[in-house]
Amino acid sequence: MAMDSFAAAPLFETKKAKGSSIYKLFAASLSIGIISILIYRATQIPENRRIVWIGMFGAELWFAFYWFLTQSHRLNRVYRRTFTNRLSQRYEDDLPGVDVFVCTADPVIEPPMMVINTVLSVMAYSYPPEKLAVYLSDDGGSEITFYALLEASRFAKHWIPYCKKFNIEPRSPEAYFTSSEYSELEASQAKHMASIKKLYQEMENRIELAKKLKRISKDALLQHRGFSSWDSFVSPKDHDTVMQILIDGRDPEAKDIEGCRLPTLVYLAREKRPQHFHNFKAGAMNALIRVSSEISNGAVILNVDCDMYSNNSQSIRDALCFFLDEEKGNEIAFVQFPQNFYNLTKNELYGGSMRVVSNVEFHGLDGYGGPMYIGTGCFHRRDTLCGRKFTKESTFEWKENTISTTAESTVELEERIKQLASSTFEKNTQWGNETGLKYGCPVEDVITGLTIQCRGWKSVYYNPERKGFLGVNGTTLDQTLVMHKRWSEGDLQIFLSKYGPFSNGLGKINIGLVMGYCVYCLWSINCFATLYYSIVPSVYLLKGVSLFPQVSSMWLIPFTYVIFAEHAYSFAEYLFSGGTILGWWNEQRMWLYKRTTSYLFAFIDTLSTFLGYSNSGFVISAKVSNEDVMERYKQEKMEFGADISSPMFAVLTFLAMVNLFCLIGVSVRVIWSGGFELVFRNMGLQVLLCGVLVLINSPLYNAAFFRRDRGRMNGSITIKSVFLALSLCTLYFLV
Repeated sequence: MAMDSFAAAPLFETKKAKGSSIYKLFAASLSIGIISILIYRATQIPENRRIVWIGMFGAELWFAFYWFLTQSHRLNRVYRRTFTNRLSQRYEDDLPGVDVFVCTADPVIEPPMMVINTVLSVMAYSYPPEKLAVYLSDDGGSEITFYALLEASRFAKHWIPYCKKFNIEPRSPEAYFTSSEYSELEASQAKHMASIKKLYQEMENRIELAKKLKRISKDALLQHRGFSSWDSFVSPKDHDTVMQILIDGRDPEAKDIEGCRLPTLVYLAREKRPQHFHNFKAGAMNALIRVSSEISNGAVILNVDCDMYSNNSQSIRDALCFFLDEEKGNEIAFVQFPQNFYNLTKNELYGGSMRVVSNVEFHGLDGYGGPMYIGTGCFHRRDTLCGRKFTKESTFEWKENTISTTAESTVELEERIKQLASSTFEKNTQWGNETGLKYGCPVEDVITGLTIQCRGWKSVYYNPERKGFLGVNGTTLDQTLVMHKRWSEGDLQIFLSKYGPFSNGLGKINIGLVMGYCVYCLWSINCFATLYYSIVPSVYLLKGVSLFPQVSSMWLIPFTYVIFAEHAYSFAEYLFSGGTILGWWNEQRMWLYKRTTSYLFAFIDTLSTFLGYSNSGFVISAKVSNEDVMERYKQEKMEFGADISSPMFAVLTFLAMVNLFCLIGVSVRVIWSGGFELVFRNMGLQVLLCGVLVLINSPLYNAAFFRRDRGRMNGSITIKSVFLALSLCTLYFLV
């Protein structure tokens, strides 16, 4: 009886978040306050400033609408727990094949050593090696990256058995050597580790030397036939398909130093031609789907960015608990892990952890049918990724996804399937439309995941205590703003397309999930209301024109309650998610900076794209910074870059100067006339808003006026911004 109940027990459980009733009461009270503010704006319109008042009403109406959308992230949060022991008990001898896709595109921005550390970490998963295949897509077509992967294939023969023998975490060599676990080894393991680290350092030296010289040594070129593929190489954007199976999982002799099987390892640089658009990462992923179907054909596909190594060797088994669950597994298309980072500063200078998104918002999306696909750390069913629609009869037939072992040699196999990665293969097919990842959007992951969900499938968000994946976050302000520009631009394009959450999702996915998607799809629209609130109330201080209720007015109560209650909740939510007090303050600053720059330029570029003036591009996020920049980053000094003349920095500096001059202007006026009580009574909330905007910009003022290091604000931007801000304030004051 006990065994029967164990066999019938689910492989995962889902629990509702605690305190949801309390939050609903809080949200209801906040709704009353918001409605009261809108009533105030609609009924108290003054005669002498009607237009600016209507502008304030429009901004607050947008904030209210957007806040309403965000409630979909908080009203129905769920949390998942897996039972991998039950999975092993039932399916250990019959586990599905898993193909891991690692994507890289530029050997300078994404260094080869970083790439192979990610590859080695996923090769060392606690999973049967004969059922594991790892594919590296190199869209940079770099001979150095291929050489690094070849070196990694040899090092793996030593690294993988060490990982499994001592059950270490994490299994990225570089991350392990710098971890606390590495510093606390027993004598027997330490001796073994010394030889492993020596091999790693020798490998690293060879790869770094090749990278420095920008060429492979003659001796190394003779070590593998794959280097001959670069004999006809023209450029990273004009070359034949390069595909090499470095470890053939079909070969019984492909073993590590302990005599155990090794996972399959494949290098792919798909064909590129100037006359054929290659569709960026989505095109690379689709080529991998086709090529892998002829080599390993794993029923489950995991894709990770090249900077995001596996931090948990059990992640595959965790994901399979969802796919193989007898009751609910058949309706699950993908399992999304959170995007976490290992290089964050203590107080998260650029708000890069996305900890509220990971620990709150995605759990809310999961309660309405699943999170979005975010392009990395995601396990997919191969059939759903290839366009299969959900029906009540849908089943997960992982046992059928096997490749029969034939007499075909590795070389013959490579030659036969190279055409699957050609630049013309997708012509007149459904690839990029109904099959594989969708094309035509800077955030191909989000639109692909939404399309899958609109076909009837659900997704799952799994956020384990030990993070599944750790990656590299931006270390400069410019990197962060550019990254968010790409995200918000792509999300807005999705909203405006026929595949958007409203246009395609209504009636197909839960309305809560539609709202949840809209929170991100409408990121860029926030720029207008935020810009208005950041400029107009401060400028109107110069003439003593009040845009908020007087201190003695009852209408001040809803404003005060909404402002302080919302920020108090935001503060508590951030701390609950593991953040610090200063981290929350930095998050507020980045909230302002993203809304007034990234989202603004994203909207402009999206509009230009729709009007036919420009095309969307794919910007690769830089994964490395020089030592000088890294030193300032560790000290939590904002990096503006003295040599960077960024239009985003120009907007930020202009806004900061406007608020600074307005605060100085009203202060001088109070001191000169002695009317502190009058200003406080009539414009207390307005002065507070201006003061907070000045305070939050203190790092920018420091960079513009006082810092002398290379991270200071560009002098030209500072001068122009000061001139424009003074001109605006003077012009308004004189008119």
